[in-house]
Amino acid sequence: MTTEENLACAKAAQRRQGIAARRALSPEARQAADAAICARAAALPQWQKAGRVLAYAAFGGEPDLSALLAGCGKQVAYPICGEECSMRAACPAPVDGWTRGAYGIRTPVEARARILPPEALDLVLVPCTAFDADCRRVGMGKGYYDRYLPRCTGAAWFGVAYEAQKVDAAAAGPLDVRLDGVITERGIYLWK
Repeated sequence: MTTEENLACAKAAQRRQGIAARRALSPEARQAADAAICARAAALPQWQKAGRVLAYAAFGGEPDLSALLAGCGKQVAYPICGEECSMRAACPAPVDGWTRGAYGIRTPVEARARILPPEALDLVLVPCTAFDADCRRVGMGKGYYDRYLPRCTGAAWFGVAYEAQKVDAAAAGPLDVRLDGVITERGIYLWK
């Protein structure tokens, strides 16, 4: 196997392991972990200073940030995934602002949404399938965030995951961006 094939296999294994770990949480454990993650995120200086945030609508057992985002007084955008693994940050309309987008994920209706340019964002909250203590992440495998984050030149990039998704060393290649931090229910990992 080539180095690229080995990396792809390692990512796939970590992705499966991380998704299984988050889905294995009981509803009670998930609710408590989500509350702790939201509290830790709210205490972040980067959150407190942010005016424009790109978050995500929880899907497939991802940590739910609804309690953090509801009524937070910030412009909150969510991803709209497009062709060729492109992504845009969209603030949903208050009425009829949501649909099911790519992969069945809850997504703003683009025709009714306000698009925020990536350089206008202050904070990006990124879902992870796996992560390590050095703030490297494994995503779902299409590279949406790895392409989008470098365009968010004024934003801090924080992964969001359950502690059960932590691995010793995330399978990351040269195109995988490192996050500024990762928020879990047990703490915050920061990249120095």
